[in-house]
Amino acid sequence: MRMNRATTAAMALTAAGLLAACGGNDDGGYPTLDGSKPLVIGHRGAAGYLPDHTLEGYRRAIEMGADFIEPDLVATRDGVLIARHEPNITTTTDVSQRPEFASRKTTKVVDGVAEEGWFASDFTLAEIKTLRAVQPLADRDQSFNGRFQIPTLNEVIDLARSEGARAGRTVGVYIETKHPTYHVNLGLRLEDRLLDTLAAYGYTAKNSPAIVQSFEVSNLKYLRTKTQLRLVQLVDANDVKADGSIDLTAPYDRPYDFAVAGDRRTFASLLTPDGLREVKTYADGVGPWKPYLIPSRQVDANNDGKPDDLNGDGLIDERDRVLMSPTSVVSDAHRAGLFVHPYTFRSEAKRLTSDFRGDPRAEYRRFYDLGVDGVFSDFPDQAKAARDN
Repeated sequence: MRMNRATTAAMALTAAGLLAACGGNDDGGYPTLDGSKPLVIGHRGAAGYLPDHTLEGYRRAIEMGADFIEPDLVATRDGVLIARHEPNITTTTDVSQRPEFASRKTTKVVDGVAEEGWFASDFTLAEIKTLRAVQPLADRDQSFNGRFQIPTLNEVIDLARSEGARAGRTVGVYIETKHPTYHVNLGLRLEDRLLDTLAAYGYTAKNSPAIVQSFEVSNLKYLRTKTQLRLVQLVDANDVKADGSIDLTAPYDRPYDFAVAGDRRTFASLLTPDGLREVKTYADGVGPWKPYLIPSRQVDANNDGKPDDLNGDGLIDERDRVLMSPTSVVSDAHRAGLFVHPYTFRSEAKRLTSDFRGDPRAEYRRFYDLGVDGVFSDFPDQAKAARDN
């Protein structure tokens, strides 16, 4: 549609008024908790381009402009904190191809679920360092498999500091403690090891370039008694139903420490106004799965009980869902004094709701307009471009 100058000027004035109403300003303010730009968090590094949790992936995220890089932490048998997505390292390393470790294959119970594979806690750091990372998603580039080592937390922090200095800016580490209850039961509690490591870098204050997150609650409450670092309550779910409602099937229905304690509250309970006020007593922010903020639903125009294939490709995926109205979670969280960092933003067309027409930047803009304070992105360059442009 072609527009004349008068129409363009009128639209600009309207947009400026809407931005001001949201708490923005002519300097590019955003409707975030404090009005600043939302953070771009390199999810597991630059996971859309390189294997998860590698120094090379973290470096790529920093080069792409990520404000924070995100290492997930698990512990080795000798108590060293390493960056892996899960204690089970079968799908993120080449361990299954290493005959010298064939006898280590076992079954362990993680958060109430039996898992078969190889587990970090059965390996020393020296053994872990002989392994190499692989790309866990089959539809992503597999050409880097077997090339990169598994880093320790110290190596990740050192990289953030050195690459940040090279870029002339501060790069933070946004650390997730993975399965705290599981690690406690192994005698490998993560939290004290983590705090000792961060303290060695001087990361102890609220304004330190470090944030700690967890899907459990009790470990965050424990951390609150030990540190002033920013803490974030992660909020999970099992799936999204056809009508857009959240599927809270176990074990993704509640924090695992709730399950152990017999606490019947769910993840969704944490995002109610009352739940958010309680979260504020021990955390500074929430990290919800993004459908909690803007749900989507399938379409059944024929009322035949089958979802419509909106793009006619013979598959049913995110491209065949339509957005629904945003929930009040962001405004409720801000009202409670909590920042909001949803996850995970991915750029592949099949992972984008139909409304975005295959354009990942359109999705980022929708969430930025909603007022989120940061995003976890597998493609931090695109998250930054959508924010800054």
